[in-house]
Amino acid sequence: MLELTQTPQGVILLVKAQPGARKNEVAGERNGRLLVKCTQAPEKGKANDAIVEILAKALDVRKSSISLISGQTNSEKKFLIEDATIEEIEAIGSRQ
Repeated sequence: MLELTQTPQGVILLVKAQPGARKNEVAGERNGRLLVKCTQAPEKGKANDAIVEILAKALDVRKSSISLISGQTNSEKKFLIEDATIEEIEAIGSRQ
């Protein structure tokens, strides 16, 4: 089950990033984190930007609603999702 935290600003989502993958995708849940694979290399924030795009598409929210709040250079990241509920995020984790 995904570890999610509701805040007044939105939902905090824990992500396990896998840059340099074959394709961009949400690949399920791993140890309470949403596994997100992206084709971009982890250099100069390119992978982080790609992960934001993947999450925005999966959650059907604007990219501007997603903020990286920790883990800029780490594979374990925290994102704030402003326009989503805990239930919506849990649903995309269980679909994968």
